[in-house]
Parts: sequence; structure tokens; C-alpha cells
Amino acid sequence: MNILLMLIMVVFGIAAVLTLVRIVRGPSILDRAVASDVLLTEVMCVLGAEMAINGHTRNIPVLLIIAAIGVFGSISVARFVARRDNTTS
Repeated sequence: MNILLMLIMVVFGIAAVLTLVRIVRGPSILDRAVASDVLLTEVMCVLGAEMAINGHTRNIPVLLIIAAIGVFGSISVARFVARRDNTTS
């Protein structure tokens, strides 16, 4: 199972690096927000895969906190962009 976990970490590591590139190079705030949501989702997938492979549920509170941060971050970015669009019109 360690080989499977290592393969998962490599695949998600490459995806995380590509996501970080999008966060840095993203031309708009919405691109960066979507990329940060993708990065949080990747972290959640790695934690979930680790829980499934090792057969424990100790990371469930961490997964819930990461999900809450993702939702609140998306809402705050959407409100910021909506306000910015209203003031420029």
C-alpha cells in the first residue's frame, strides 16, 4: 500500500504545482480563486486517499475545516467581485 500512497502523492503533487502556477500567473482574481479551490480539493483528496489506504478516520475534522475554508473563501471572493463590478458600472 505504500507504493499506492506514494503514487497518489506524486500525481497530486504534480497537480498542486500546476495549480500553484495558475495561482501565481492567473490574470484575474477569479482565476486565482478557482485555482485555490482546486488546491484545497487536491489536499482533501490526498487526505481522503490516505485515510482509505490506512483504514482510519482521524482526518475527518481536518477535511471538514478545509471544506469550510473553501466555501467561505469562494463566497468572499464572489462578494468582492460583485461589489467591484457594481462600482465600475
